[in-house]
Amino acid sequence: MNYAELTERLTRIALSAGDAIMKIYSEIPAAKIKSDGSPVTEADEAAEEIILTSLRELAPDIAIVSEEHEDSHCMKVPDRFFLVDPLDGTKEFIKHDGSGSFTVNIALIEKGVPVLGVVYAPALGRLFTGTVGEGARETANGVSRAISIRKIPETGPTAVASCSHRDEQTDKWLEEHRIANTVSIGSSLKFCLVACGEADIYPRFGPTMEWDTAAGDAVLRAAGGHIATPENGPFLYGKPDFRNGPFVAKGQMPVPE
Repeated sequence: MNYAELTERLTRIALSAGDAIMKIYSEIPAAKIKSDGSPVTEADEAAEEIILTSLRELAPDIAIVSEEHEDSHCMKVPDRFFLVDPLDGTKEFIKHDGSGSFTVNIALIEKGVPVLGVVYAPALGRLFTGTVGEGARETANGVSRAISIRKIPETGPTAVASCSHRDEQTDKWLEEHRIANTVSIGSSLKFCLVACGEADIYPRFGPTMEWDTAAGDAVLRAAGGHIATPENGPFLYGKPDFRNGPFVAKGQMPVPE
């Protein structure tokens, strides 16, 4: 199966998961608290069931690591695997504030690199796909278009930051780099806003897991962007416990000092 066909199939899976999420979102979603202190809802579980069942049918030889499937977090990391977050931005989902900043994330990892990603924001009707080396696209309102990072405006770069997890270290980094314009949004949409030229940089110092970032990271890389550690080291996947360290995701390189 080539990347184009795989992207199409993964897109259908993400759309189906998004439909299930929105049926639950139409009510007032209730949440349980997991052992790590994070919330989980019926929507997370319904979307994951759809995604895992579909991926096993589509590509039975490719391992799957998914947020809500705890057994997968202990696996020996293969060269090729899917990373899944069935509902990224659960806190935003629970708020039910109309922002719609939650997503379905599916990514394919090869030798530590996210080479293909699908990010779907069902409440916003925005679908992002990206394959490294082949480009990135956004589909909204039935229209599909190629997307890419933008040249940093003369007025300066715009940063995206977390709605629920922005911290003092992020604020300090933005101040040190003289970035005054910021947009707050939840989930992997932060990567996608950089990828489609609505923002320029996404610094993250708070905790994330690999399933939170992989799909959006793939879209950004496919759109011409970059992600690295704050020291400009490589940012790879398959780390212990699938836990990320700090990173800075960028459009145009370098962001002005």
